[in-house]
Amino acid sequence: MSKESRQRLREAAKQKEKCFAGRKKFLALIVIVLAAVGAFAWIHFQLQKANAILTTESSKFKQPQTLKELLALSPAELEHCDIARMNLLCAEGLPGAENLNVNECMAALDQWAQHIQSETARNFHHFKEDPAYFYNSENFYKMLMMSVVLYDDFQIRYDPKWIESPEAASPHDHFFADSRDVLIHGLVGSSRIGTCSSLPVLYIGLARRLGYPVYLVSTKGHLFMRWDSPTEKFDMDATGKGLNEYTDEHYKQWPFPVTDEEIRADGYFKSMNATEELSVFLSIRGMCLEEARRFGQAVEAFAAAKQLVPQWRVNQVLFADAQEKNSAASAFTTAQTKSQNQTMSLSR
Repeated sequence: MSKESRQRLREAAKQKEKCFAGRKKFLALIVIVLAAVGAFAWIHFQLQKANAILTTESSKFKQPQTLKELLALSPAELEHCDIARMNLLCAEGLPGAENLNVNECMAALDQWAQHIQSETARNFHHFKEDPAYFYNSENFYKMLMMSVVLYDDFQIRYDPKWIESPEAASPHDHFFADSRDVLIHGLVGSSRIGTCSSLPVLYIGLARRLGYPVYLVSTKGHLFMRWDSPTEKFDMDATGKGLNEYTDEHYKQWPFPVTDEEIRADGYFKSMNATEELSVFLSIRGMCLEEARRFGQAVEAFAAAKQLVPQWRVNQVLFADAQEKNSAASAFTTAQTKSQNQTMSLSR
C-alpha cells in the first residue's frame, strides 16, 4: 500500500458517503495499514492456522457447475456449496453475464483470500498496539483489514451510479438491468464494482475461505453481513471505503423503518442458512429477468426461490407479481399476433 493510498484512506475515514441497496448513507471507518512486518505478527499467523483458508472447492463435495445442478441439490447438500459459487451460478444467462466463467471467478477468490490472510497477519501488530481502535475485537480487526485490502489492493468499489439516498429509490430506476451490479461477477471481473446486493456476498465468500463465521442478513431494501459466533456477534456494512459495525437496532430504522410484523413475515435479521441465501440470489435473478422482459423465466426463478423458503412473504409476493406480469405479457403478445393476422387477411 503506497503512502498516497494510506493518506487517501485516512482522509476518507472522516467523510460521509451515501449508498443504498443500491443507495445508502453511512460514515466510513478506516484503519490505516502500515507496511511493517513484525515478528509477533508472524507468530500470531502461525497460531491462527486453525483459521487457514477453508474453501469448499477442495472438499469431497462435488460443487455444481450449472444452475440446473445447483437447483437439484437438497438443503443438506446446499450447506456444502460455496456461497460465491451459488451467487455466480444464479447469473447464468443474464444480461451482463455473457462472458461469465464461474471457475475462473472462484480461482480468483481463492487467491484474494490468500492475500487477505497474509496482510491480516502482517499487520496484526496494529491491533496489539491499539485494540480500542478496533472496539477491542480481534474479529472486527480481521474484517476491517479485509475491507482495506479489497479497497486498496483489488480496487473494489460501490458502483457510483447507484450512490444516492434511500428517498431517491424508484421501482423504475432499472437497478436490475445489468446483473453485474447485483451479483458478484461484477466485483470479481474487470469492472470491480457492485452494490449492497453483491458486496456483502463477496465479503462472506472470502470470510468463509478464511474460516470466519460470517453470514448474510437482510432488512427492508438492504443486505448486510454479520459475524455470528458463540462468543461474539456484530453486524457490518462494507459498501464504501471502510467497514462499519452496527447492531440490529440500526437496521430496524435504516434504510427504511421496519415493524415487528415485517421482521416475522419477511425473515429479516436472521443469519441465513444456505437455502435462504440461494432463495435471495434466485429472487435477484428473477428481478434481472423481469427487467429484461423475460417474464416466463422470471416466473421460474421466483418459483424456485419460493419453493426454497415458502414462508417468506416477499417470496410469495414476488412470485405472484411475476405470474401477473407474465400473463399480461402473454395476453398482449396473443392480441398483437391476432391483430397482425387480421391485417394480413384483409390485405389479401
